[in-house]
Amino acid sequence: MEIISTYGTTLVVLAAVFGFFMAWGIGANDVANAMGTSVGSKALTIKQAVIIAMIFEFAGAYLAGGEVTSTIRKGIIDSAAFVEHPDLLVFGMISALLAAGLWLLIASYCGWPVSTTHSIIGAIVGFAAVGVSPDIVSWGKIGGIVGSWIVTPLIAGLIAYAIFMSAQRLIFDTEEPLKNAKRYVPLYMFLAGFMMSLVTIKKGLKHVGLHFDTMEAYGLAVIVGILVALIGKYFINRIKIDPKADKKMHFTNVEKVFAILMVITACAMAFAHGSNDVANAIGPLAAVVSIVNSQGEIASKAALAWWILPLGGFGIVLGLAIFGKRVIATIGNGITHLTPSRGFAAELAAATTVVIASGTGLPISTTQTLVGAVLGVGMARGIAALNLGVVRSIVVSWVITLPIGAFLSIMFFYMLKGMFSV
Repeated sequence: MEIISTYGTTLVVLAAVFGFFMAWGIGANDVANAMGTSVGSKALTIKQAVIIAMIFEFAGAYLAGGEVTSTIRKGIIDSAAFVEHPDLLVFGMISALLAAGLWLLIASYCGWPVSTTHSIIGAIVGFAAVGVSPDIVSWGKIGGIVGSWIVTPLIAGLIAYAIFMSAQRLIFDTEEPLKNAKRYVPLYMFLAGFMMSLVTIKKGLKHVGLHFDTMEAYGLAVIVGILVALIGKYFINRIKIDPKADKKMHFTNVEKVFAILMVITACAMAFAHGSNDVANAIGPLAAVVSIVNSQGEIASKAALAWWILPLGGFGIVLGLAIFGKRVIATIGNGITHLTPSRGFAAELAAATTVVIASGTGLPISTTQTLVGAVLGVGMARGIAALNLGVVRSIVVSWVITLPIGAFLSIMFFYMLKGMFSV
């Protein structure tokens, strides 16, 4: 208690700096989920993707990032164990932010798309299990996260495979691809509008104080889907092409239609991502601020100080602008060759998986979802279409994220205890 009252301001400043560093890492690494497929399929240039992501990620983080956030992200550890020693929880959260931020910096430099959620969870588990007691960790939830490494990419991959193969059968492998595109693409547009609005409603708007029950959420999503399909149909019908033009020209125009779709899905994914994943940086920071302001009292929910959300939003935007290109290149070009139709299949599959996971409570990483979806699209063209060396590196980086986050966090935790003579 004495440490919190004596060094409270210093601890908050440290937490703010490392929280910003963690948000920077989220921008550098995780935003590629929303933008990688659009860049890889040439629907957007890197510059356009960065500008769009900056706007929608910041909007998601700031508008829907949560007025109140759970003190302990995902309920991984029991905060009641820290009632007598709140200073240990403060040290732990600061260590976790620095550890997760450092790992994201290393992974982003190497171009590895890793999970920011798993990075912060690994870091929190590390300091709690070794620095305090293994009994306060909810090991069952850790098991669920490890299981999600297989389940999440598999679900997303299967859905992406199905969407891509349906587009091949209904549009690309027919005698009149453009005519069939005009017929079937509005259906894909409905699906995209439906899924993207559902992701935004379920993962974003609840933080702004807009709460919808399941029926209302689905009803709203259906309306948005129909509107998107109608607008899309209007624009597609305006495309004029010479019927005598060769099939290749028809294919090019069909891909242009999917490219427009991809820009819409990328914006929605960026907003939903910003609203959801900014909590990985601001959750531990909000916990530190709450404990210091209440002189050591630990609440299960921490109200956010006014400056925390903008700090997280700016961190994400800066990380993306400075370092985002490397991971965008891995997702967009490294795994398999993407066209707008393939990229759209991957993004729609990722959004669908996020909706399924939200409904079932499955612990999910947007990174693993999107990588799985891109793999599914690649598999639809045969194993030779995949760069297995890149895939191997990505899988290894996923597996080592939890232990590396834990190890770094333990190291920083003991360093902080030493610095403050605890």
